[in-house]
Amino acid sequence: MTLQKAVAIIRSGLPMQEMVIYGVSFDMVGKQPIVLLKTAEGNKFLPIWIGHPEAAAILMKLQGANTPRPMTHDLLTDMLEKLEARVIRIAVTELRENTFYAVVTVAVDGSEIEIDSRPSDAIALAVRSDAPIYADDTVIEESAIEFEHEDVNEEEVVEEFKKFLDEVKPEDFSSDT
Repeated sequence: MTLQKAVAIIRSGLPMQEMVIYGVSFDMVGKQPIVLLKTAEGNKFLPIWIGHPEAAAILMKLQGANTPRPMTHDLLTDMLEKLEARVIRIAVTELRENTFYAVVTVAVDGSEIEIDSRPSDAIALAVRSDAPIYADDTVIEESAIEFEHEDVNEEEVVEEFKKFLDEVKPEDFSSDT
């Protein structure tokens, strides 16, 4: 972890772990898109149900696809740039009543501003601005799937995740259980 990343975690005031986008998939029951975040250092995977437009926005950017006109997340990124502001990190901060919450931290005029966001929109912005993604340790503890092996075999993860998707429902991530 770089010093800059450590400072970002400290500034947020929450114990967080850096995450990477492992992929976007669909649950087998409702065909709802899921973005799968993985801890940068470890084998914990955080599935977050998202909308179809946000899934498309994330996938298009990850795959390097361009659109003839700016999509919503592209527009917001362009606006921030024109205002000399930039997304410096996003964080999934909590899970409440089966809903994930996130914040987008924007640097502008030497200050940092945190803006409430849906995780899907925050992630779509992060991939456009190369901003790091974090998740609160409590969210990871409550909702992540952990694979026991130190070296993650991608095929095993995909198979295990498919089994998981066959049976899981959003309600399974309630902190009330």
